[in-house]
Amino acid sequence: MSGNSLGRRFVVTTFGESHGPALGVVIDGVPPGLLVDFEAMAADLARRRPGQSALTSRRSEADAPEVLSGLFEGRTLGTPLTLLFRNTDADPSAYENLRDTFRPSHADYTYEARFGVRDWRGGGRASARETVARVAAGAVARQVLAGAGISVVAWVQRVATIEAGDVDEAAVTRADIDANAVRCPDAAAAARMEAEILDARRHGDTVGGIIRCVARGAPAGLGSPVFDKLEADLAKAMLSLPAAKGFESGSGYAGARMRGSEHNDAFVPGPGGRPMTGTNRSGGIQGGISNGMPITFTVAFKPVATLFQSQATVNRANEAIELTARGRHDPCVLPRAVPMVEAMACLVLVDHWLDRLRGSGENP
Repeated sequence: MSGNSLGRRFVVTTFGESHGPALGVVIDGVPPGLLVDFEAMAADLARRRPGQSALTSRRSEADAPEVLSGLFEGRTLGTPLTLLFRNTDADPSAYENLRDTFRPSHADYTYEARFGVRDWRGGGRASARETVARVAAGAVARQVLAGAGISVVAWVQRVATIEAGDVDEAAVTRADIDANAVRCPDAAAAARMEAEILDARRHGDTVGGIIRCVARGAPAGLGSPVFDKLEADLAKAMLSLPAAKGFESGSGYAGARMRGSEHNDAFVPGPGGRPMTGTNRSGGIQGGISNGMPITFTVAFKPVATLFQSQATVNRANEAIELTARGRHDPCVLPRAVPMVEAMACLVLVDHWLDRLRGSGENP
């Protein structure tokens, strides 16, 4: 594979560039007969779309999917489902000055080092615009998972140094999260986060932060030893997102400060004759396999690399130059990254769920 595909049973391949004619996704492995809810998909895509608020890029894209294959009379055929998203508000002229310039902390130099050529129009494949295809595929995966009683929800836990207070992870809903533009269920913290993001924008700067995610209803037994562990695949999926720089499963780095006697999750009798744990520091995964408890993890995102300030860099001739960015960019990726994190979690979980069903001989 060339690095554009994810999954073994539910295989997702994305294509297209930020300022090319279109982007899209081929999803191979969708169970046949699924009645695809395109309204639900549109809701997921709307949460990712730019231009939602003063906290996001001004680019305006409808993100209306065109179905090219795999669907008949609204239901999946079991063949590859192909969705296309045409770019209608691309502006490559804003990047004309970057033909021979390597932007600091972008993928410009590394893509050219890898391929010997690059699409300088907004970063090409490295742009967050590519994630429209992932969120669409994640919406299909979410609908498959819903039939198994599995749900995924994520929210902004931190922006810069501003942290959300205690969030009831068992009860927090999308409505709680979408109640503000930051997508943080702690309203007081969200107000401070928004002020921080807008202050960064006023100064031509950017900020990063952390997203927390919980998957509820996942059965025990998802994941395989030793290189296909569930948390390993989640980590790979999350770190494939633009600007993602860190991943923690369960207690993560905080667990490294504890003793085993503090950290261990004791088993207790659970419903349905299955054990459960009294605490969940393992984040619902032990030995790389889900244990039936909620699956929890966090993803850290760096500040957006495009600054509207003068920065030192070099050009293709290796000459030192000064660069001030132009164009439409987010001052903070976190609000739009929430649906991206959810989508990638759904893609990993549905892949492992289908793998588990195949191993048990069950049908989805």
